[in-house]
Amino acid sequence: MSTQERKGVASTVSRISVHPYSYEEGSIAGRAGGAPTLAYQLSLPEGARAAVLLLHGYGEHGGRYRRVIERWAKKKIATAVPDLRGHGWSAGARGYCDRFSEYHEDVDDVLAVLRERVPGVPLFGFGHSFGGLITATYALGHPGTFHGIVLSSPYFGLALQVPGAKKLAGQLASHLLPKLALPSGLAGKDLTHDETLARLYDTDPLVNKGATARWFTESSAAQRDLLARAAQIRAPIVIFQGGADRVASPSAARAVFDRLGSADKKFDERNGLFHEILNEPEVGMEIADEMADWMLAHV
Repeated sequence: MSTQERKGVASTVSRISVHPYSYEEGSIAGRAGGAPTLAYQLSLPEGARAAVLLLHGYGEHGGRYRRVIERWAKKKIATAVPDLRGHGWSAGARGYCDRFSEYHEDVDDVLAVLRERVPGVPLFGFGHSFGGLITATYALGHPGTFHGIVLSSPYFGLALQVPGAKKLAGQLASHLLPKLALPSGLAGKDLTHDETLARLYDTDPLVNKGATARWFTESSAAQRDLLARAAQIRAPIVIFQGGADRVASPSAARAVFDRLGSADKKFDERNGLFHEILNEPEVGMEIADEMADWMLAHV
């Protein structure tokens, strides 16, 4: 284990070798403004052709993507996977942000580590669900950062309509009790057809089953902003969407897609698949390979 200093930020790193790549688990502490310490994973295949920042969904954590980063490492793609603030092994109130832009600050610090460890290769952004919302809004504010963008069932809107009274109550709570957390209602059976992975989700102690009031209002505002300014995103982009998604709205994803300014864009809806398309039986890892092939085709 080693401790590295980067512009006043301390990174504690543990390295192991996993064929066919090296693997790191680290943490980023001493961040600007007292931001929470972030945990991250980093795969480092020898002779990497590309690097990708992978952002997980709300309430989950980066450890659920080990199969994906191993798959991508075999294709010479290095991957950085943080646990966002308030998620997984990272510090911070569970599922809470004061400002949505705090997630962009998390991205800044993890990207600095990734660029340092894997210099000189094209950088891609990947986001699943809420991670897709962060990736897309980050691209809005940081044009040119990503060589291309891959999204998985992005959380651009809820699959089920929220009653107006409940929205109003959430807005009031966001101001009066911003850290108030209510059950998200998410269960593994709503995410994947794979019964084993569904049970693992339900019993995973690092999965947060509550949604905070401030997070909901901040993410909702980010969704509106993204839809209004989607034409400003011009990087190549592909969206893989589960057609039977019970969590994130396929129509909301399509609405953003239609407004994107990218000349190179593709919307790939998979009929019958649930929200976590990468965890669907039989086809999940095939889709991961398709994502990797898309990135390599854009190197």
